[in-house]
Amino acid sequence: MAAFFLPRASDDEQAERLYDALAEFAGCEPAPPGRRVRSIAFTQDGARWVAEVGEELSGQRTTQQLRRGELIERTETLTSTSRVLAVYPGTPFVVVTDAQPITGTPSEWANPFHARPDQVTYFDAP
Repeated sequence: MAAFFLPRASDDEQAERLYDALAEFAGCEPAPPGRRVRSIAFTQDGARWVAEVGEELSGQRTTQQLRRGELIERTETLTSTSRVLAVYPGTPFVVVTDAQPITGTPSEWANPFHARPDQVTYFDAP
């Protein structure tokens, strides 16, 4: 596990302010210390994705194809240039990235976007 942090925050106080501001941007409630999300894993469009604070979104898609009577399984690695800034718990969870409109960086993901994770990792409780 890891201590709570946000990318681009120079100290704990700035991280707290940024966490609250990103929650307001996303239209959700900030989680209290001890319930803050470090990463989630979820399935979207047939791919398994991981959204981890401070990292680019990453995923894998596994496909199966029948070729000459043999089942061939292929796993494709998926990447995104969107870096995760914060993940907020809820139903569904809300993921905020550094893509538009925050930095102007284009992304195939909406910002923020919603996900229903099947795996959640929390930051260490303070």
